[in-house]
Amino acid sequence: MALSKRILLPPEVAEIYRATAALSARYPGRPFTPDGHLVGSIGEVIAAEALGLTLYPPSNVGHDAFDDHGDVQIKMMAGNSVSMYSCCQRLVVLKVVNAHEAELVYDGPGLPAWDRAGRMQKNGQRRVSLSSLKAIAASSQ
Repeated sequence: MALSKRILLPPEVAEIYRATAALSARYPGRPFTPDGHLVGSIGEVIAAEALGLTLYPPSNVGHDAFDDHGDVQIKMMAGNSVSMYSCCQRLVVLKVVNAHEAELVYDGPGLPAWDRAGRMQKNGQRRVSLSSLKAIAASSQ
C-alpha cells in the first residue's frame, strides 16, 4: 500500500489552473474550479501512467482501470475527501497538491476505505476522508 508519493502532472494541467485563476480574477465572486469529469479524467490518465494501469473505456461501471492484480477505482480531488458509489477491489486516490503535482494518498484495497466511509448520501455516494485513507495506509505499512 503506497503512502504519500508525489507524481508530476503534465504541463497542460498547469495551463488549466492558470486559466481558471485568470477567469476568477476577471470575474470576482464566480468560482472557476477544475472539478468533476475534468479532474477525474486527469486523475485516471496520471494514475495509469504512474502505476502501469490499463484504462477501461470512459464511464465503465465500478472500476476505471486494471492491471495484472485486478480492477482499480481511481479518484483524484483537490479537497479532503472522496466519494464512492460502492466498494471496489483496489482504490487509488490522488490529491492535487498544486498545478504541477499530485500526491498519491492511497493505493490499496477498497474494502477498508468503504468500511471507513460515512453514511450513504442522497446521491447514493459515501464519503471517506483523506485522513482516514492515510490512517489505513499507515496501519498497513
